Amino acid sequence: MQTIEALAYIVVESRDPAQWRHYAEQVLGMQAIAADGGLQLKMDEREFRIAVQPGATDRYLISGWQAVNEAAYRQALAALDRAGVALTRGSGELAQQRRVRELVAFSDPAGNRHELSWGYTGASSAFVSPIGVSGFKTGVFGLGHTVLPAIPFDETRRLFCEVLGMGVSDVFNFQPGPDAPVIRLHFLHGASGRHHSLALAEMPNPAGCVHMMVEVANMREVGLAHDRMQKHGVKLMATLGEHENDQMTSFYMMTPGNFAVEYGYGGLIVDPASWQTTQTKQVSIWGHDFSVGFR
Repeated sequence: MQTIEALAYIVVESRDPAQWRHYAEQVLGMQAIAADGGLQLKMDEREFRIAVQPGATDRYLISGWQAVNEAAYRQALAALDRAGVALTRGSGELAQQRRVRELVAFSDPAGNRHELSWGYTGASSAFVSPIGVSGFKTGVFGLGHTVLPAIPFDETRRLFCEVLGMGVSDVFNFQPGPDAPVIRLHFLHGASGRHHSLALAEMPNPAGCVHMMVEVANMREVGLAHDRMQKHGVKLMATLGEHENDQMTSFYMMTPGNFAVEYGYGGLIVDPASWQTTQTKQVSIWGHDFSVGFR
């Protein structure tokens, strides 16, 4: 049984949250609300989907997963305990900060930090973009997706697939050059049906995340965001293109957290009960030149 529905939120650390305010409002088109010395970035009716907390580094800290329901949450806790995963029960104060009924924190074998929760308890209010973005695809599908470094790979994949029950949408054995080692990337879905809410990448990343993705309502919004990226001098990390596996049309740009954000439209929704794992042969059908990020 799948216990995880979707990626509910992420937490990032910032030496200067004001950088995230400008980036979130003027480039991404989200609402930035001051909270506890940091920011809460709002992109739908929930109070936040991205929490920015002040700290000593600029990096990705935590992936927050939403359980399907309370029963699934309890089942996930029992499975994690049987698997020998060290769990830290979230305090009432932390649950209030995350706007959930209960949560537990744990780390995967690669050292990535996670929180699993159930029961949204925050307010519900209309999203109003400060620059007119019409909206993001969230709801049952969650924030979007995150791609995390996974070394050791097999043990990390086992935790999410065999212990927490996520399904494998697609596998990609990426070889960046003829003499380069193969890098495994596996794309995992939760119960919501978003093609992938999590991808595991067999590569290190000092920022704690390879990239995260947000999806907008139409291609015009993607184009407008591309213009804003150029206007505000944000570093392009991959050109516009269409992925083969989830059919997302998107581009990538750097964030103030030293990881990239994919800004896209048209991502595939799968039926978790019947989807058969595919094997991607190429990153994209067209576009997505990632070499620009290394220039």
